Amino acid sequence: MQDTNFNTLLRKKAQHVNHILQVLLASQEINGDLEEALRHTLFAPGKRVRSVLVLCCCELVGGQVNHNAEVAAAAIEMVHTYSLVHDDLPAMDDDDFRRGRPTCHKAFDEATAILTGDALLTLAFEILAKEIDNPAVAVRLIAQLAQDAGPSGMIAGQMADLKAENTTCSKKILEYIHTNKTAKMFRCAAAMGGICGGATEKQLDCLCEYGLNIGLGFQIADDILDVSGSTEQLGKTAGKDVKAAKCTYPAVVGIEKAKQLEKNLAEKAVAALKPFGKKADTLRQLAKALLERTK
Repeated sequence: MQDTNFNTLLRKKAQHVNHILQVLLASQEINGDLEEALRHTLFAPGKRVRSVLVLCCCELVGGQVNHNAEVAAAAIEMVHTYSLVHDDLPAMDDDDFRRGRPTCHKAFDEATAILTGDALLTLAFEILAKEIDNPAVAVRLIAQLAQDAGPSGMIAGQMADLKAENTTCSKKILEYIHTNKTAKMFRCAAAMGGICGGATEKQLDCLCEYGLNIGLGFQIADDILDVSGSTEQLGKTAGKDVKAAKCTYPAVVGIEKAKQLEKNLAEKAVAALKPFGKKADTLRQLAKALLERTK
């Protein structure tokens, strides 16, 4: 079972991210209808795993969460939320619910959903450019986020995911999809936190390996939960992967092997933290918590 104190810590960090997002959004001059749609999506009750990972990695290498890490956490949460808004559109995965709420195109309309996603994506880079207190750090963060969220990262994975529907999917293609679609954004979060905390190149390599492994494990868990969880439990429509003939780990290797792969990835993630010693215990617990999650 997960440690109660650890769960409390995660909740507090997620609440801190919500506060940062509130402050940053309030500082923008945004049209009323668009602001309503932004708030509907951005403040839906999500896990904030990627943004919390930014804060934890900064704290690990720098000793505390600093202003730059807070901005970076908000930026990656905006990019992640934009990806969900667009992913749920009828042209993509066509879903009615996300994070327990009607998806943006259902609560408003398709055009508003597209523009909401666009707004979140561009706003993420605006706050990194304006709010980071060191220009060199800002450039590194912008480059990292653009690389991992762009055409050689998340977008590449999403494109491959769509192309693989209703096909005979190999394990190689499956790993390519999940590594790019999901794991690279976890790597990005770990790297951004490390950059904000002043990590050495060796520390950054360890954090990136950790992030990539928990990200891939997170996606495998998502695939398993789509098969085993309920819509109420997940906050989104259950069973959609099977209906859409998606390329998933349970479909390609079976549930039991998928669970073993997930466990192996968590162990690899923890092993990557060895150079940090006991200081990395929070990240070790996070790897375990993602393994045991039920939504």
